[in-house]
Amino acid sequence: MKAISRWLDRFCYKHPNFGIPNLMQYVAIGSVLIFVGDIATSGAFSWFTRLYPELVLKGQVWRLLSFIFVPMTSSASSIFLRCLLFAISTFFYYQIGTALERQWGTARFSLFYFLGVTLNLVVGFVTYAVFPLTHEMLGGYYFETANMYYVNLSMFLSFATLYPDMRVLLYGIIPLKVKWLAYVDAALFAYDIAFSLVTRNWLQAILPIIALLNYFLFFGDDLLGLFRRKGQQVRYRTSAQTINFKKAQKEVQQRKGYLHKCAVCGITDADDPNMEFRYCSKCNGYYCYCSKHINNHTHVQ
Repeated sequence: MKAISRWLDRFCYKHPNFGIPNLMQYVAIGSVLIFVGDIATSGAFSWFTRLYPELVLKGQVWRLLSFIFVPMTSSASSIFLRCLLFAISTFFYYQIGTALERQWGTARFSLFYFLGVTLNLVVGFVTYAVFPLTHEMLGGYYFETANMYYVNLSMFLSFATLYPDMRVLLYGIIPLKVKWLAYVDAALFAYDIAFSLVTRNWLQAILPIIALLNYFLFFGDDLLGLFRRKGQQVRYRTSAQTINFKKAQKEVQQRKGYLHKCAVCGITDADDPNMEFRYCSKCNGYYCYCSKHINNHTHVQ
């Protein structure tokens, strides 16, 4: 996990022009078009855009891309309520994705999103190859093998990891800290996985698992480091010995392979020993930035 995380950091540093700027803007526009098409056709339009591997193999290759934009619509009978819930969720994920892109940069955010899409595609075609009978046409319906629901949930977990104390308005009314919503998000993941395993619906358990895998690829190293720091803080409080700061820095560098890591582009002092790093006094917490981003980043509040 650590090696993969460092490879992702180096890839983003070496390929700063990778990705699509304002990616979530295009995702939101695509979702609106499909949602409007569904309203006009009583739900038939999205059937032509969802990912069904057997139909892709028959030549409908646009489904490899179009399934990204299919919204998770509400089952409410009222069109007004469906439109309202769709507008709230779409705008919410647009804001989250835009904030992540500002914090991470276009390359890292695009890599995160496209990796989630790729994992969905891989799982879809692998499950179709292993369990072809579940994907045959039964009563006029196909079994959907992939969607962006769990990718969006993992994107929110990423946002909550970076901005745990930010306040948001739930449904535009109730003010809540992001970290409390993240606990609900994690509970949804756990419930869906547990329910699928208990009911032996193995295919439905795979999608949330790979979405969490994508999250841990980008945050696993930081989360482990956070737990280590908390454990060290507890030991330091119970110890009467004076801490040797230089020795502590050396131990951190030996354990993680680097001492400083930019919170935006991910470059470390191991990648570029000549790079200067600074900590931002305006950010809420200890956030390190390289010389290129110390004056060009969104302050964490």
